[in-house]
Amino acid sequence: MPRFLSAKPDARLIPLPWNVPLAKWPTEHLVALPRGISRHVVRFITVGDEVYAAKEVIEHLAIHEYRLLHDLTRLGTPAVEAVAVVSGRQDLEGNPLDSILITKHLEFALPYRSLFTPGVRHETVMRLLDAMVVLLARLHLQGFMWGDVSLSNILFRRDAGSFAAYLVDAETGELHDRLTDGQRAHDLDIARTNVFGDFCDLQAGGMLDESLDPMVLVDTIESRYQELWNELTGMEEFSGSELYRIESRVRRLNALGFDVAELDIRTSADGQTVTLQPKVVDAGHHSRRLLRLTGLDTEENQARRLLNDLDTFRARTNQQDVDEAVVAHQWLTEFFEPVVNAVPPELQGKRDPAQIYHEVLDYRWYMSEREKREVPLSVATQGYIRDILRNLPDEAMVRDAMVQVQEGDNRQLANPYDPSLGYADDDDLPPVHDPWEDAAQDVDVSQLNHFDINELRARG
Repeated sequence: MPRFLSAKPDARLIPLPWNVPLAKWPTEHLVALPRGISRHVVRFITVGDEVYAAKEVIEHLAIHEYRLLHDLTRLGTPAVEAVAVVSGRQDLEGNPLDSILITKHLEFALPYRSLFTPGVRHETVMRLLDAMVVLLARLHLQGFMWGDVSLSNILFRRDAGSFAAYLVDAETGELHDRLTDGQRAHDLDIARTNVFGDFCDLQAGGMLDESLDPMVLVDTIESRYQELWNELTGMEEFSGSELYRIESRVRRLNALGFDVAELDIRTSADGQTVTLQPKVVDAGHHSRRLLRLTGLDTEENQARRLLNDLDTFRARTNQQDVDEAVVAHQWLTEFFEPVVNAVPPELQGKRDPAQIYHEVLDYRWYMSEREKREVPLSVATQGYIRDILRNLPDEAMVRDAMVQVQEGDNRQLANPYDPSLGYADDDDLPPVHDPWEDAAQDVDVSQLNHFDINELRARG
């Protein structure tokens, strides 16, 4: 009998065929969902109405990642939720099997290969990169050194007009009280190398627009990360007569979606110069405010958009002197909930509720501009459902979601439960291999008393 390590056990997982290698699991326990490329066997398993991601990996790495993901969840960092580690597995012949790390499937989230399709707009790619940069900065603020930054280890969710990024793989991560500049630089260097490879892979597969250069894209990641990090943590010096700049710095951080829990403010001996540096910065400024007012748990940019609509409603109804929580409840019941409830059940997997409301507001604005009048929200909602929502792909993908690497491609996957294996008609393509691993096979380890990385590079 295998051993289960879990803080929130799901008893329905226990009867599953843990004595079978994950790659050979019967399909009645699996659901087809898109995922990134992984060095491990990964499957999505279904029990009742829940969907979990299962990764087969050696025991100490599974437990290490399980505990790191729990720590990241506790710190409020965007990451998948760890559910359990199944260890002590054996097959029917008594041979040991690797452990399995189980995480909760993140609904409405997609791997990068499902988003980088031919014809994707340059602006969309930049938003994806910005989401990755924000995720990396948030992790570094928490003292988390990733060690394996890549697009394959990130899931993206739509966040109003932008994207939110979530960490998927924490296998190589380390959590510290604080990261040094050298540790951050090392993580950023890994990101440059891995993401450049991801983009070259997309380019070779015809999934990257010809106008996008992989080297320019990774340079963009580094420059935007440095800009964001300097804004979040950089020191600012000004004269004693410009104290308003303290509030201005806080407002700029709030506009980026960050709260400032602690500022280091120092005044020179003569009082002429003030030095300001944020010491404790926490993401989620708008989402926390919306959650407090309405109970809606959303992404940051979705919260920003919904709060803007709430503030507009408050001004239009002339309720500036009414308690904000009272106005928020009125807006929730009279505006947000009617829009969300108007979506037919069969279309609710297209977008999450906050994203639907954001897109309805956009549709209403364009419709009003076109008709030269203010279109009622109820009319815009029905138009959006009819014209837009019905034609969108299903992004919840909780049941029978056949995976297509490229939108509109009707070819059959070689294995519908492992999209990384490609299509059934790709037999004429050369097998994918890693030259570094090929070179490593040629090294006689018994003759080495150290690991000769330079020799391995030469062979690779």
